[in-house]
This record gives sequence, C-alpha cells and structure tokens, in this order.
Amino acid sequence: MTLSTQWAVAWLRGAADVVAENRALLIDLDRAIGDADHGENLDRGFSAVVAKLDAGPDPATPGEVLKNAAMTLMSTVGGAAGPLYGTAFLRAAKALGDAVEVGPDEAAMMLEAARDGVVARGKAEVGDKTMVDAWTPAVESARTAADAGASAEEVLSAAANAAHAGAVATEPLIARKGRASYLGERSANHRDPGAVSTAMILQAAAVAAGSVNL
Repeated sequence: MTLSTQWAVAWLRGAADVVAENRALLIDLDRAIGDADHGENLDRGFSAVVAKLDAGPDPATPGEVLKNAAMTLMSTVGGAAGPLYGTAFLRAAKALGDAVEVGPDEAAMMLEAARDGVVARGKAEVGDKTMVDAWTPAVESARTAADAGASAEEVLSAAANAAHAGAVATEPLIARKGRASYLGERSANHRDPGAVSTAMILQAAAVAAGSVNL
C-alpha cells in the first residue's frame, strides 16, 4: 500500500486543522519559555498553505505538495518556526522527487530528510529541548517499522507515536538552544512548543494515511 498525492494534500489540510485547534495551547507553551507566538505563527502559515491548495492548480505529486507548502511556510511564518518547518518540508519534497506514490521506505526516507533539514537549519541535537527531540525518535521509529515490513500508514503511525513521546520527554529538559536557553534551569518543567507541534503535524500525516483512498 502506497501514499498518493491525495494523501499529501489531506496531510496538510489535517495539519492546518490540528494547529488551528491547538493554537491557544501552542501559544501557552511558547509563552512559558519563548515569545508566545508559536501557535499564532503556525496557524497563519498552515492557513496560507490551505488557501494555496484551494486556489489550485492541483499538484501532480506528493513532492510537489510538500514543496509548495515549504515555500508558503517560509514566506508566511515568522520566528524560527518558518525556516525550520519550511526547510523540513522542502527536504522531504526533495527526498520524494517526482514519485507519484510513496511506499514505506520512501516515507521513512522523507521523514529522515525532513529531520536532517531541521538539524542543519537549527544546529540542534537530541536533548537540546527543541523540535529535534520529537523528529529524531520519529525518524528512528519510522525506519524500524519500514525495515520490519510495515505499511506506509504504519510507518507514519510509528513516527507520530514516537514524536509524541519525544515531545513529552522535553518537559524536564533544560533548554540548550533557542530563546528558551536564555532561561537556563527555569526552562525545565515545560514542554517544548516546537516538539509538541511536530508531534501534531506528524500525527496529521498518519491520520491522513488512514482516511483517504490510497
């Protein structure tokens, strides 16, 4: 079973929905250790992504869907989130290339490319209390699932579950990157908003895989 262009479109629409639904939560998380704009910025960015999808023309491949999203996020999302998510989606698009279908191995490679883009752009590693703490376990779980013969939907589900666990695990950490690092030990006992939004967006990818005709 493979993932289609329809899946990629459903993923981005689902991501926009979950970000909108959790806008206030993401703002509150960012208010505690950042500048309180993560939820607002992401909501604006993904709303713009959906508006571009609505305006057409219809993308021909999953990679084209993700590339268009990347460009839109980079141009509409402020703060660190725009460049980071934009780079993630752009690297994911490049990994998929012109393929019209995405299988389990391609799904794992897509996520790895996205994570590597985030690392390259933000210079963060696991333990720094950033979105990398969600992306990296997601990538590792996706690869394990793909190598074990899982379907593309199962690969994405494994990634989403691992991302959620990774986001939860940021709560006790002391931030070593970004604005939160200025707080030192006071950054502990708060979940990283970027890790939380990463988990939400990857969950939307998994939900989309199970809700469209693949």
